[in-house]
Amino acid sequence: MIAPCNIAAALPLLAAQAPDRIAIRCPGTRGPDGFARYDLTLSYRELDARSDAIAVGLALRGIARGTRAVVMVRPGPEFFLLMFALFKAGAVPVLVDPGIDKRALRQCLDEAQPQAFIGIPLAQVARVLLGWAKSARIRITTGTRAWLADATLAQVERDGADAPQQLAATQPDDVAAILFTSGSTGVPKGVVYRHRHFTAQVAMLRDAFGIVPGGVDLPTFPPFALFDPALGVTSVIPDMDATKPALADPRKLHDAIARFGVDQLFGSPALMAVLARHGASLPGVTRVTSAGAPVPADVVARMRELLPDDAQFWTPYGATECLPVAVIEGRELQATRDATQRGAGTCVGRAVAPNEVRIIRISDTAIADWSNSLLVREGEVGEITVAGPTATDSYFNRDAATALAKIRERLADGSERVVHRMGDIGYVDGEGRLWFCGRKSHRVETAMGPLYTEQVEPVFNPHAQVRRTALVGVGALGAQVPVLCVELERGVPARDWPRIERELRVLGATQPHTARIERFARHPGFPVDIRHNAKIGREKLAAWVAKKV
Repeated sequence: MIAPCNIAAALPLLAAQAPDRIAIRCPGTRGPDGFARYDLTLSYRELDARSDAIAVGLALRGIARGTRAVVMVRPGPEFFLLMFALFKAGAVPVLVDPGIDKRALRQCLDEAQPQAFIGIPLAQVARVLLGWAKSARIRITTGTRAWLADATLAQVERDGADAPQQLAATQPDDVAAILFTSGSTGVPKGVVYRHRHFTAQVAMLRDAFGIVPGGVDLPTFPPFALFDPALGVTSVIPDMDATKPALADPRKLHDAIARFGVDQLFGSPALMAVLARHGASLPGVTRVTSAGAPVPADVVARMRELLPDDAQFWTPYGATECLPVAVIEGRELQATRDATQRGAGTCVGRAVAPNEVRIIRISDTAIADWSNSLLVREGEVGEITVAGPTATDSYFNRDAATALAKIRERLADGSERVVHRMGDIGYVDGEGRLWFCGRKSHRVETAMGPLYTEQVEPVFNPHAQVRRTALVGVGALGAQVPVLCVELERGVPARDWPRIERELRVLGATQPHTARIERFARHPGFPVDIRHNAKIGREKLAAWVAKKV
């Protein structure tokens, strides 16, 4: 009999090996000092047994293998119990970031065509008032009473109490989940994750970062906490709004780190900037991982100062559709800082084994079949592609988007694999390192040739009174006028802008490609995506600039 392929398969093993080890700690109530008590905990035994009970209770209500179920539950015990119960049942959780535009959210839910909707009471109210997920005939709430729902999660768990061990016989190609992208560069798309993708991610993360059971992690992006139990690591869910990492209170993060002996930390670049500005040391943290957008060089340098000398600061490169792709450690990233500020792009390191990263000619059209004739020369800028065990193969109900992002490749043994087009621009240097130059959709095609955001903006960002910059283009491709949008540091008066603009022009003149930028525009505050608060909304900036010129 073939063993199930399922990320939840690790739970019964860990429950047997270390039943009393805490798997999840959540904030819970607050003490008189305002800090969370973290009195909501789940041991590995509890997480395993209670998720078994919920899996049975869900099945009794029709949520079983293959059922698509929207999950709108805040990060807490219920979220993790639910997710592992759904995996054990072989159901397909559908995750949509609740912070995205409400019109886009409704479109996502309509596309997913869920049969079930599991959410907090507020999500159930929104479902009724806004017409979300009309296809969902099974409705479960985390509330204390089944208002606007068929049952509460507590009732579901009671119905499955004392259940035997649950684990559906899911196979590698079975759909495990539908995860919607943040939509920072367009309408969010539902990425189809198969069980083999999740199990491959666990193995690749474990091997790439040397993760061993028994560690304590502070994952500031809750979905990543799902990997921790599969790795035998305790998750401490931070006391913060995960959709607004830039507003996190660093004192609360430090309190949790110190209280529970956190030795590894995951967060977006915006979260890292919060800790860097706070300036308190992190003596017990031996591994930091930051993903979602390039981490500014000054943030990396400051974090390295706050961490122990032997700690590692990793910045994985990837996307919802494929993660991890490549990885670089902070020391090497710092060593490439000067090149980045001269317009080389951002070094994102070497491919994570067994990924194969290749660069192809830039094109906005679909490519059905792989050919080596697509490849550019070594060191030449092109579109980044990746083939490997975590490269997903489709978007749910988005055939056109799938065709634009996926290439079929026939291998020498006659088998086929999917090559994912990252939608990013970059190149591989002579040392085999991948350099990220920006999103393909953000390139500016001028009459004198293309300009790429990550080769332009770092030239200007070192200015002491500039918070960040964003390159956008105005006009038709091939004849676009490049404009550099500039957001000043907080507290810098607008009257200083003429002087700052002159100084930016001097900076731009140091490099041939940035010298071509003649138009600068001060913006009061860049639009950013909801998930990481770091990805700049260049599409909105381009529309804003077009009205000004």
